[in-house]
Amino acid sequence: MDEEDCPELVPIEKTGDGPSSQIPVTIITGYLGAGKTTLLNYILTEQHSKRIAVILNEFGEGSALEKSLAVSQAGELYEEWLELRNGCLCCSVKDNGLKAIENLMEKKGKFDYILLETTGLADPGAVASMFWVDAELGSDVYLDGIVTVIDAKYAMQQLTEEKPDGLVNEATRQVALADLLIINKTDLVNEQELQQVRDTVGSINGLVRVLETQKSRVDLSQVLDLHSFDIKDVTRLSEKLQLVRSTHPHLDKSILTVTLEVPGDVSEDRLNLFVQDLLWEKNLNNKEGSAMHVIRLKGILSVEGKGKRVMLQGVHELYELEETPEAWDPDEPRVNRLVFIGRYLDRDILREHFTTTVLSQEDSKT
Repeated sequence: MDEEDCPELVPIEKTGDGPSSQIPVTIITGYLGAGKTTLLNYILTEQHSKRIAVILNEFGEGSALEKSLAVSQAGELYEEWLELRNGCLCCSVKDNGLKAIENLMEKKGKFDYILLETTGLADPGAVASMFWVDAELGSDVYLDGIVTVIDAKYAMQQLTEEKPDGLVNEATRQVALADLLIINKTDLVNEQELQQVRDTVGSINGLVRVLETQKSRVDLSQVLDLHSFDIKDVTRLSEKLQLVRSTHPHLDKSILTVTLEVPGDVSEDRLNLFVQDLLWEKNLNNKEGSAMHVIRLKGILSVEGKGKRVMLQGVHELYELEETPEAWDPDEPRVNRLVFIGRYLDRDILREHFTTTVLSQEDSKT
């Protein structure tokens, strides 16, 4: 099969569940050359009985999408819409994100899915944050998840690139924020090299689900409906949090995954204080004196006075606490499970601060 040819897609079964009035938005990120454009081309041109809108924010040299869209005029990027035979739509925007989605829905009506591509060096967390703070869009769209595409051949080079002091390596941050990681071009490396990439991304992000592909061929059903930011799949998240283990930095000295499992009920007010200290004030330091910096945070908590599990989500400085539909069983031990992904994290200090700050007085004495 020629590299430009699109592979066959597995059809997705229509399901009746999910928020029918809301459109899921998936953020696609990754370095130039990793295979994002190939993935998007594939989604845009295949017959899959879905109306998918792809919002592009960059055009690689000579890409097939660039040939279809005359967007450059006097050095400025102009909005352009391209409707495709399979009902999908592609557009380019000169500003990232929400305005493009508002225009898209005004002009073209409802879609089944929206995929939002970020530029190669963009911080997907900043884009993701927009969906939590924009009230106008709150009822129309929801953030489904962050998909990061990396190139198996050049991943190690990109992930180990030294940055000036204080700056996060962009490739590492994109891996840290991902809900789904696509390791692309696996045919260009040997098994030992591929295993090194697997180990490295696993040490950065212990929660991420990994797909390995060649030429960005994926089953679309594995990329869509991730539900990474809502309470729909709380059971799956609860099970996953039990399996995640703290990691050791594999290469970079700083970014890793830390897990906490603490029994007892937590005070909601004190939980907010703990999270704000960590995310906003950055008051917690590791043993070396470096301020802990959380990039992604997930947790299932037992909150005082609530019979149902409470889900905690955080991206950079933004976080959200939401009660889930899933109740604690009367004889079930109440355990708080949290996963932190970030720089300079220290598990012992996090645990001690969580225990002393957040647990109800009775539990903290036990």
